[in-house]
Amino acid sequence: MLTQILATLLPVFLIASCGALYGRYRSPDIKGINALNMELFVPMLVFAVLADQKAPLQEYAWLALAGSIVVLGSGLLLWPLARIAKINPKTFLPPMMFNNSGNMGIPVIVLAFGEAALPAAVVLFIVEMMLHFTVGLHMLNPHEPLRKLLKIPVVLASIAGLSLNLGGIALPGWLLESLNMLGGVCIPLMLFTLGVRMLDVDFSDWKLGLLGAIACPASGLLLAWPLVGLIDLPGLQLATLWVFAALPPAVLNYMVAEQYRQEPHRVASLVLIGNLGSLVVMPVTLGLIFSSSLL
Repeated sequence: MLTQILATLLPVFLIASCGALYGRYRSPDIKGINALNMELFVPMLVFAVLADQKAPLQEYAWLALAGSIVVLGSGLLLWPLARIAKINPKTFLPPMMFNNSGNMGIPVIVLAFGEAALPAAVVLFIVEMMLHFTVGLHMLNPHEPLRKLLKIPVVLASIAGLSLNLGGIALPGWLLESLNMLGGVCIPLMLFTLGVRMLDVDFSDWKLGLLGAIACPASGLLLAWPLVGLIDLPGLQLATLWVFAALPPAVLNYMVAEQYRQEPHRVASLVLIGNLGSLVVMPVTLGLIFSSSLL
């Protein structure tokens, strides 16, 4: 079991460490790299996985529902905590709800459970992204028009991929392979840029960051626990859901908070300290999964 955990997490942390080391001496243009990743490589991966007829998406409907419950339920579960701790809910709740299903979730799930788990990881990533750009933006600005969703490449790729899959339209093998190769670039690039971002950790608001590092995975796992008995998921999907529920806040939360001027420095502490906390949370979660009879 220890070998499985190390085999999963060591590549993740090694690639992120390379990003941190490179960023320490070179200061790369992370905004440009992230834009390229989110506008080209990630949409290619999403489209290729969804359009592949070998992954019938009807089998992932209950997983998508479970992922939605984890995301939305985390906000409801932690809202009283934000009020008690006198933290602005617009600052605290989005990072607790919208987790790092892209930069960390997809690589960890694929490394832990193999390529067979990639469709489940992508489905949960799409669920999180869709909710972030609808519910999340509405939380920060109730007047944000939903039509802006149609300008987001990941959303367009999701719609196109779903349409082909559900319509039974098969792409030529050479085209699908090309899309998979382009999409495959995004996974190590996500981890690399995450490592560069870790250099910006601000410990001046460490108490809030520590609270988030505990509350984010705790709320997700608390919500996933009853879903195990309520929703009959196959073992691989169930294992994927557990990892999804334990993920730290997404880096995107900081970018959105900066755009809407919603205390971005406090959100940065929640995001980056939360991702550091995953060094403890993720090995424990994987250990429990590998020691169970899920796989």
